Amino acid sequence: MVDNLASASYPNPERYLPNYNPSSSSHPSTASSPSDHHYPYNQRAESDPSDHEQGVIKEQERLLPIANVGRIMKQILPPNAKISKEAKETMQECVSEFISFVTGEAADKCHKEKRKTVNGDDICWALTSLGFDDYADPLKRYLHRYREFEGERVANQTKERESSSQG
Repeated sequence: MVDNLASASYPNPERYLPNYNPSSSSHPSTASSPSDHHYPYNQRAESDPSDHEQGVIKEQERLLPIANVGRIMKQILPPNAKISKEAKETMQECVSEFISFVTGEAADKCHKEKRKTVNGDDICWALTSLGFDDYADPLKRYLHRYREFEGERVANQTKERESSSQG
């Protein structure tokens, strides 16, 4: 699994992370450059309410809630294990960037196909195209089961409405 990911060719990280600089110790969300306005996920927003309308995203809106990240991390650890605040914050940044990375690839596909809505199939496609096949396959199976469940749920609701209107 690791060999596949290590040998896969990935697109240029600057495509999704314009402030990415592996030799820099500065945090990408604090960088400021003229191109920042085109990449709202990689910058801190000012407190001006009009910023949100201009595509600038506040830090707390850009990242997954840290409590949720911590809860997911705890699920895999033994009950007595502790997780430092730094570890939670690091994971919060990583998973938020990963989601943005995959979603950006899916959005590019939708844009090329002149569609406005990114769906689950687009996310699976993006994962595969980025070399994350080990994640795409289980997600495809989950998406299939989810759609089956939703179809059954809607069918049951329709039956209930029909039977209550007749009775």
